[in-house]
Amino acid sequence: MSNAIDSKSAGGDLAEVEAHSAHLDHSADLDEKAKPATYKADAIEAETAEHDMTVLGALKLYPMAAFWAFIMSSTIIMEAYCVFLMGAFVAMDQFKNEYGVIDKDGNRSIEASWQSALQMGGPLGAIIGVCIAGPITSRIGYRWATILGLMLLNAFIFVFYFANSLAVMFVAQLLEGVPWGIFIANAPGYCSEIVPIKLRAPATQMLQMFWAIGQMVVGGVCYVYQAKLDPSSYRVPIALQWMFATPLAILLYIAPESPWWLVRKGRLEEAAKAVKRLGRASVLTNIEESVAMMRRTIELEKSVKEPSYVELFQGTDLYRTLIVFGVYAAQNLTGNLIANQAVYFFRQAGIDSQLAFALGLIVSALQTVFVMLSWILTTYLGRRTIYVWGSLINVCFLLALGVAGSVGKSTAASLAQASLGLIVSVLFTLGPAPASWVIIAETSAIRLRPLTTGLGRGAYYIVNIPCIFLATYMLNPTGVDLGGKCGYVWAATGFVCFVLAYFFLPEMKGRSFREIDIMFKRKIPARKWKKTVIDIEDDE
Repeated sequence: MSNAIDSKSAGGDLAEVEAHSAHLDHSADLDEKAKPATYKADAIEAETAEHDMTVLGALKLYPMAAFWAFIMSSTIIMEAYCVFLMGAFVAMDQFKNEYGVIDKDGNRSIEASWQSALQMGGPLGAIIGVCIAGPITSRIGYRWATILGLMLLNAFIFVFYFANSLAVMFVAQLLEGVPWGIFIANAPGYCSEIVPIKLRAPATQMLQMFWAIGQMVVGGVCYVYQAKLDPSSYRVPIALQWMFATPLAILLYIAPESPWWLVRKGRLEEAAKAVKRLGRASVLTNIEESVAMMRRTIELEKSVKEPSYVELFQGTDLYRTLIVFGVYAAQNLTGNLIANQAVYFFRQAGIDSQLAFALGLIVSALQTVFVMLSWILTTYLGRRTIYVWGSLINVCFLLALGVAGSVGKSTAASLAQASLGLIVSVLFTLGPAPASWVIIAETSAIRLRPLTTGLGRGAYYIVNIPCIFLATYMLNPTGVDLGGKCGYVWAATGFVCFVLAYFFLPEMKGRSFREIDIMFKRKIPARKWKKTVIDIEDDE
């Protein structure tokens, strides 16, 4: 949501606020028959006010928008928790004793094929989730679609908890993946739509922070339970998934719907109420202007029909879709899988079990801190800058990891690989990872956003699944056992992602959704976006 506020209203008296509230209740601007001139003037006023806001000013005026973005982002904990849980299980001694086989070194380990299957089950289910999320969200809204996903997750956790074989665990992961897909498809769009322009970066980057928090929770739980010599070492971590879903469902039930979604549905009065709930009601005076701004942007798309997947691949929307697909897919190709399998990577680098889990916990804590630092970088330096050059820096460290893995086996080499693996995992959350969420949320057209973010995440999983097989095969003793030399592979794929981003990724920092729509329609080259000026009066 992009809202506007009268910069002089913070100190206005109560009578003025009440008068304006009365004006809202009866405003002709919320009527479908509003005069075009007045409607556009209101929209311009709202957008100008948003551009004039500061980050701190926007946060003070819209604290509830930030709060509800925080709540929606926290649904990502569930996906992160379970993804990293499976990565921790394959490194857990008790889990390996129950479900593993004797490897070439005489130790028990989970077969590479099963290890890959367990880690790809969730992404396979999530492909289904993201494909159904778009149409469901377009019809019933972000809130109800996400609540549906949370209730499904509660049910599917039972399958995982009572699983007594790797095959049943795979099915459980497949089922849990469906609600993951709903969460990850909805969260970027909702967060970007309920906050002002200046808060879009931190609001959407919270997704990466909660991903890191999910990993940190898993690290802490598994660090405590991994030493136990009974099934509780992995049963208890599975059961702890239940502590998230129901409380979040209750909170989302009382959350406001995205006013942009409500405006697209023609529910203008409800949109105005949602805008009011997202800000400080005592100082908001430009609510009807904010709704007018949303109407102006949405009507630029010139369609009243229900959005369809076909539209994602037509005209200028094709370019926007490809950017979302590419940014999502690149998350798998720039070293992220080393972060997802940090504990296992440390074990394969020669680190003992207790220290490996401790290092994994440190990685998660550092990632959380670095994501928060990235809020500042992305907000002030821009999305493209952080994403492109952060990707290149990561490529350099991945090459260094490959070199460390090529010098032969020794304590020093193992420690160097573990250290570089830690650095790659942490730096990924300072640059490319958090910036990608902002890019994904801002790139898609408003009316197509649920479909674009959903199908885009599907592209992530389609690339993620073979990459999981590749990563596991490269690290597992029953595979090729490359260790740190896998850095060469990810450096090569990461460099390709860097080159594509450099030429095709535009800078959308500080742009309203109207400006973004116009710039895509004008087919402005990606590297010229930063210097291009769009007049506030322009609608084409």
